Amino acid sequence: MEDPDVKYMQRCLQLSVCGLGRVRPNPLVGCVVVKDGRIVSEGFHQEYGHNHAERNALLRDGDFRGATLYVNLEPCSHYGNTPPCADLIIEKGIRRVVCCNDDPNPLVAGNGFRKLEAAGIEVVRHLLEEEGRELNRRFFTFMERRRPYIVLKWAESNDGFMAPSPSEGNARYWLSTQKQNRLNHCWRTEEAAILIGSETYLRDHPSLTARHYLGPQPQPVVLDRRGRLNDVPSNWLHLQTATVEETLTALYERKIQSVIVEGGRQILDAFISSGIYDEVRILRSPLNLGGGLKAPSIPPVAVSRLLVVEP
Repeated sequence: MEDPDVKYMQRCLQLSVCGLGRVRPNPLVGCVVVKDGRIVSEGFHQEYGHNHAERNALLRDGDFRGATLYVNLEPCSHYGNTPPCADLIIEKGIRRVVCCNDDPNPLVAGNGFRKLEAAGIEVVRHLLEEEGRELNRRFFTFMERRRPYIVLKWAESNDGFMAPSPSEGNARYWLSTQKQNRLNHCWRTEEAAILIGSETYLRDHPSLTARHYLGPQPQPVVLDRRGRLNDVPSNWLHLQTATVEETLTALYERKIQSVIVEGGRQILDAFISSGIYDEVRILRSPLNLGGGLKAPSIPPVAVSRLLVVEP
C-alpha cells in the first residue's frame, strides 16, 4: 500500500507548480493539511509578496487542531512580506509537520523547524527530498551557488545549422515551427530573464516577450561587452560586463533567479566554454540549410538536462 505521507507530499508538489513564473525569486511551495485521514485544506504560494502556501491553507475556515501539515519547503520563521508561517502553524494547533527540503535562505536555515519543535510539534524532514530539489532547482541554484539558473536555448536546422550562410543575405528567417514557437514562449514565462548579445540585438531587434503564451513577461537583458549600443529601451537591462562570471554576478545582484540565454553562436559558446549552465534546450527544425553557421556543440557529459524538441 502507498505510504500516505508520500501520497500527500506528492499532492503538495503538484500544487506548488501552480506558482511557476509568478513567485520568483521565492521558491515554489505547496501545502496540504490532513486530519482524520482526509485532506481538509490546501494552498500554494500564488504570487510574490502575497501569502505563502501555509497561510493560504491555514487561513481557510476549519478546525486544524491535531492535523498533519505537508509542505515542500521549511516554513519561514521571520517577518518578510508576510508574518512567519511557523507561528501560524503553532497557533492553529497543527500536531505534525512533514517537509521535503530545508530552506537554504540564511533568514530561515533550520530556524523554522526549531521553532516548531520547541512548540511540541513533531517534524518529519527530507521526505521526497530529491523531487523537491528538482522542483525548486532555480531557487536552490540561486541560493546555494549565488548565481541564476542558466538555460541555454537555440533553434537549429535538421542538418545542424543556426543560420544560413552570409551569401543568403540578411533576410529574416524562421527555423522553429509554430508549435515549437509556442513552446518557446511558454518557456519564457517560466524564467525570470532572457539574455542576448549585442550582435543579435543589432541584427534582429527582438522584443524577447512571451507573445504567444499567457503568463508573466521575462526581463529582457542584452550583453554589450563592446559598448556598441546606445538605443536600448528603458525596460531592458543593459549589461557591459566582460565575462560570463561577471554577467552572472550582475544578474544575481539584481535578484534575477533564472535566465534563458537566447543569443547567437558567440554568446552561447562563451557559456559553454565556461561550463556554467544548467540546462540545454534545442528546437530542431524540419528544414535543411545545407550550410551556414554551425549550431553549438555540447560536450557529451557536460549537462544532465538536455532537451531536444523535434518538429
